[in-house]
Amino acid sequence: MFEPLTILANLADPFTLALMTLSACFGIIMGAVPGLSGTLGIALLLPFTFGLDPATALLMLGSVYCGSEYGGSIPAILINTPGTAAALCTTFDGYPMAMKGQAQKALFTALISSVFGGLFGVSALIFLSLPLAAISMQFGAPEQFWLCVFALTIIASLSSGNVLKGILGALLGLVLACVGMDPITGYPRFTFNTMELMGGISVVPALIGLFAIPQALLLLKPADTGEAVMAPYISTPGVFLKTLREFLRRIWVVGLAGVIGVIVGIMPGAGGNIATFVAYNETKRFSRKGKEFGTGLMEGIMAPEVCNNAVVGGAQIPMLTLGIPGSAPAAVMLGALMTHGLKPGFKLFSEQGNTVYTYAFGLIVANILILLLGLVLVRIFARALKIPQHFLVVAILALSIVGAYSINNSPTDVLSMAVCGILGYTLIRFRFGVAPAALGLILGTTMEEGFKLSLHLGAAEGNVVLFFFSRPQSLVLVGLTLLSLGYAVWKEWKNRNE
Repeated sequence: MFEPLTILANLADPFTLALMTLSACFGIIMGAVPGLSGTLGIALLLPFTFGLDPATALLMLGSVYCGSEYGGSIPAILINTPGTAAALCTTFDGYPMAMKGQAQKALFTALISSVFGGLFGVSALIFLSLPLAAISMQFGAPEQFWLCVFALTIIASLSSGNVLKGILGALLGLVLACVGMDPITGYPRFTFNTMELMGGISVVPALIGLFAIPQALLLLKPADTGEAVMAPYISTPGVFLKTLREFLRRIWVVGLAGVIGVIVGIMPGAGGNIATFVAYNETKRFSRKGKEFGTGLMEGIMAPEVCNNAVVGGAQIPMLTLGIPGSAPAAVMLGALMTHGLKPGFKLFSEQGNTVYTYAFGLIVANILILLLGLVLVRIFARALKIPQHFLVVAILALSIVGAYSINNSPTDVLSMAVCGILGYTLIRFRFGVAPAALGLILGTTMEEGFKLSLHLGAAEGNVVLFFFSRPQSLVLVGLTLLSLGYAVWKEWKNRNE
């Protein structure tokens, strides 16, 4: 299935290591600047991976993903502002510790925790992916359809405060996926008699538009003047080793928060936002110093940082095996996977084993690189907090345009990116889900193929309805879909009545 020597040779390539290092730096900066995110970083970098082999391309994007999760802790500790949503819990103890004059210790705690959490999540990715991929071998056309429905409904229900708006966002993505020729009959739809749209909307420009352009437009808003005071950073020799020794004495936090991160990461749509709150709460519950949480306790930094980095590996397990991303960054990674001609499932592991395992083991290397970068460049990354927002807006727009055009050298791709950007901004302003819309676009063709093939096969067997609902795997997926929607509706109703 895979050749260890080939994987080792791929990871030892100096060019690959250099690209991973630069990508990790880019990811850390994207996480460290409040308002940006790993999702945006992956979407911006994706067009620049064309021309590279799939393994190297995925390693670059994976390095951005891992780096951004660590980067979010830097502003959370220094200015009490989470760089990413998953770093919110890090502010609870990170900023108080920094204000006590221990900013260096707090940053090193976050760095070590991020690396340990990342390694924990990657280990789960390596050992759990193949068994789950083997299960996907039993999926036929109806299971393929219901799997896409399950992915869309659970992402829609968990990524937005309003279940209906999340579902509508997913439906909008499915409508965008209908542009182009019918995958079964070849009949053109919504092409407006233009050859450029015959192949459908290009996924990468659309992803850039949905995630990057709205972020640039949101950054045009006046900055909040009520910004927290930046904690003083005093560099002292020997702090890292001392922090590492204290970290190892609290290693139980890694096991607890890591397991929570992997489990929640595997749950499609939950992501690090939910996982870190659960990990922080459970660590506080099991700690002997539970009453001291929120005052600058080391465990209070460890729990969320281990957890949100473990989510990176967990969220990619269903992405690689079933085509269901566990988080918004994983949804963009799924788009990258398919763009490079790799289809999730058992065949990905059996036919492209070297690529998959090069990527999986490469994430271990990425976390080690982040450790080295954090040790050497932490003060430089902290300066990213002072980048003026108008510079960020220009940089994001320029990278978006160049990236969208460079894919096919087509002005149509730039135009579709701009349209999707306006659409994404509108969705965000009215609190609809952008991630469901993106996933609807990515999975739309697969879902349609599964649905139409099931119709034809069911008609051939004499009962279409029975063909959709009689198979055990289909019934499980239908049950999970109804359960996820029912839970989301109940949770929303409960919140409104509190």
